[in-house]
Amino acid sequence: MAAAPGLPRVVVVGLGPAGPDSVTAAARAAIDRVDVRFLRTARHPAASVARTERTFDGRYNDADTFDEVYRQIVEDLVAAAVEHGEVLYAVPGSPFVLERSVTTLLADERVEVEVVPGMSFLDVAWARLGVDPVESGARLVDGHLFAEAAAGERGPLLVAHAHARWVLSDIKLSVDDPPVEPVTVLQRLGLPDEAVFTVDWSDLDRSFEPDHLTALWVPALTAPPGADVVRLEALMATLRERCPWDREQTHASLRRHLQEESHEVLEALDAVVDAREAAPVEPDDEPGTTPFALDERLVTAYEHLEEELGDLLFQIVFHARIASEAGAFTLADVARGIHDKLVARHPHVFEATGEVDPATLVGQWERLKQAEKGRESVLDGIPATLPALARAAKVLGKARTVAAGSALEGVADVAASGRAVEVEPDEGSVGEALLAVVAVARAAGIDPEGALRRRTDALAAAVRATEVGNGGAGPH
Repeated sequence: MAAAPGLPRVVVVGLGPAGPDSVTAAARAAIDRVDVRFLRTARHPAASVARTERTFDGRYNDADTFDEVYRQIVEDLVAAAVEHGEVLYAVPGSPFVLERSVTTLLADERVEVEVVPGMSFLDVAWARLGVDPVESGARLVDGHLFAEAAAGERGPLLVAHAHARWVLSDIKLSVDDPPVEPVTVLQRLGLPDEAVFTVDWSDLDRSFEPDHLTALWVPALTAPPGADVVRLEALMATLRERCPWDREQTHASLRRHLQEESHEVLEALDAVVDAREAAPVEPDDEPGTTPFALDERLVTAYEHLEEELGDLLFQIVFHARIASEAGAFTLADVARGIHDKLVARHPHVFEATGEVDPATLVGQWERLKQAEKGRESVLDGIPATLPALARAAKVLGKARTVAAGSALEGVADVAASGRAVEVEPDEGSVGEALLAVVAVARAAGIDPEGALRRRTDALAAAVRATEVGNGGAGPH
């Protein structure tokens, strides 16, 4: 968008997909006219045309995410435009094709932005592939966002920004059922060392060395990313139409099923935790991988957890379907809502806020949530139907995020509350003792609800063992 006249000005030019010959006359004229010039990256075969040593390559080393890089680039460009009145920003290819720094800049109302179109790598790619993108229904996706952008797609796809092995690995792993047709790799299009060749999907991240001028042509995806969720949603719609039981269900009638499935997931999680604690530890595990060997018990526990999570997911899809029939929201709205909420609650990840320690993050999360929901207290929103121990743990945790010291001083210690129970065991003293134990558990990083459940399970097992030893459960 163009800002109001009189604002500092940024002129954006595209350097084309290859060498200096791919730079348009209009881009060259803008470069000649504007004295203060910036390159997004010097790692481009036509970078010399910009005739400047000012690049943003250093920003890629300073930032943790590409979104942060783009925000920093825009801040630098705005500051330079304010200082000099007008600056030029040269980007690879076309400014309008997968150039998120330009998209971010265009949304900034502090500057006026003029964009000089440039030749895109797409023009060369279609020629090398012999493909009409319109006739074939091809879609362009960013390799960094492949899992999201290609969700539900069956191809063909032209994947840009496939510049590193980790990007290729993420692309490969995002597809559960690999495509049969080979992938065409396009590298350095329009340059003397141009390379166009095919690889099998299984070799995508290990058979060649990617660079910043690498793209992929994926003719077809057998099972596109996200397709299984799409199929589940379609199945839910069919069940609501054709199954008498599913058709008559309501939010109210499904409530107990949601509760049951949630508890079954918790049981499955406990089984995984127990199996992991008993599993042998691999001494040379790689960063980002599980340090536990997947022995038979752990594999079984994970299989059970997968099944129970599926049952819980079905309940979520069911409620979303009923809501969509009422014109309220869809499953896509649910996914979009939680995505946007998590982004808003993680400014330390998606905004340039600097390093934040974990303890500070908890308080920040609660303040953002409180402002977002318009709540008067951090305690608003804690379900009254939570089990008592879990609710006590929640209240104590929330209180600490707002430094409610005076209120917390009223919580007795375990020893004192225990003595009070011995002297006068009534509801008040027992409640005080339980709250004191919950406070100790939280301080030690222990879930009191889980701790009591495990201890009760152990007691139940002992009772059963005693019954067996006594020859049965006794008279009924």
